[in-house]
Amino acid sequence: MTPAQEGVSPALLARLAKRGDRHKYDYGHVLVLAGGVGRGGAARLSARAALRVGAGLVTLAPPPAALIENACQLNAIMLRPVADAAVLREVLRDARISVICLGPGLGAGERSRALVAEVLATGRPAVLDADALGAFAEAPETLFAMLHRRAVLTPHAGEFARLFPAEAEEMRAARDDVTRRRVLYRAAQRAGAVILLKGSVTRIADPGGASAEHAATGDRAAPWLATAGTGDVLAGLISGLLARGFSPMESAQLGAWLHVEAALRVGPGLIAEDLPEAVPEVFRLLGL
Repeated sequence: MTPAQEGVSPALLARLAKRGDRHKYDYGHVLVLAGGVGRGGAARLSARAALRVGAGLVTLAPPPAALIENACQLNAIMLRPVADAAVLREVLRDARISVICLGPGLGAGERSRALVAEVLATGRPAVLDADALGAFAEAPETLFAMLHRRAVLTPHAGEFARLFPAEAEEMRAARDDVTRRRVLYRAAQRAGAVILLKGSVTRIADPGGASAEHAATGDRAAPWLATAGTGDVLAGLISGLLARGFSPMESAQLGAWLHVEAALRVGPGLIAEDLPEAVPEVFRLLGL
């Protein structure tokens, strides 16, 4: 039995295999920015997912006060304290850090806005989720002005509505998928980045006009994904795939597909921590 290959080509899935005599840095280094004391769980979920999907290295970067808390719960994932944007600027001087994931549990205040600006200024692939989007709810154009084609935004419906109120209203009024795809494409053009709109049908669009859908309905229904932390795992999967060299659009597609496949392997009773641990089984079923 193999996973259903809906929405992704066999050729793209085949590229998930790691081949040859290569070094861990050949598979990228993901930096996951984390929030303060008591808020690190979401970022740890993202970091674990990035490592499970095949990133060569993953580093979690909380504020200094939260370092010990995170160290108590991590082994293969490295740690580096990042107090503010100035420290992050120094950390990002290391060219081996290839992808940055930020938003889960980050907090939606001035620190987050400054961290987002610092990350996007590098032009490196980045995944913006949760608080990295919420921090700009009152000034979405400020975020759009900083974005670039190597970024992926992963909003749920509420976050999308705050960043794109007109497009969200059109999406709610749309009666067919063609219209929904067109509206999401316009949003991606405005942002200048790939947008993955989470839902039971996850919709993806990039500014160049490509689009994709991944339904967790029918034979692929996974209602147990509606639980805390699963979106953080998705952000980590996409980040890990970017680190491995997949394009933003490919990473979003594969991440959404793997997210559902892992959920189907776990089944009812799933909690977010289960998802990264189910990824190896999906890989085995694919023959990787």
